[in-house]
Amino acid sequence: MNWLVVVVGAMIGAPLRYLTDRAVQSRHDSVFPWGTFVVNVAGCLLLGTLTGSAAASPDLRLFLGTGLCGALTTYSTFSYETLRLTETGAGLYAVANVVGSLVAGLGAAFAGVATGQAVWP
Repeated sequence: MNWLVVVVGAMIGAPLRYLTDRAVQSRHDSVFPWGTFVVNVAGCLLLGTLTGSAAASPDLRLFLGTGLCGALTTYSTFSYETLRLTETGAGLYAVANVVGSLVAGLGAAFAGVATGQAVWP
């Protein structure tokens, strides 16, 4: 039955990713992939919070961590968009995407763990 919990989380995460990506990207007149950046950092924060929370049940971890975050965040799109930036001559944006995603993602994950430990010890 665990697979069903993951599927339900993914059914929410995938459309949430798409809608968030489109909403964020439509507000920026830039080649930088802000939509993907935002969903990936948000996913890192959520997964970090879940990881730091001792109160999270195994089903909640499957639902939010594996299902929702798994479908919300996207390494493949991040990689593709970075490659496209490089191919189109926007190398500085590509570097900013890699460095910014790494720094912001790790920062969000650490902040999430701290939040989870503080709020739900």
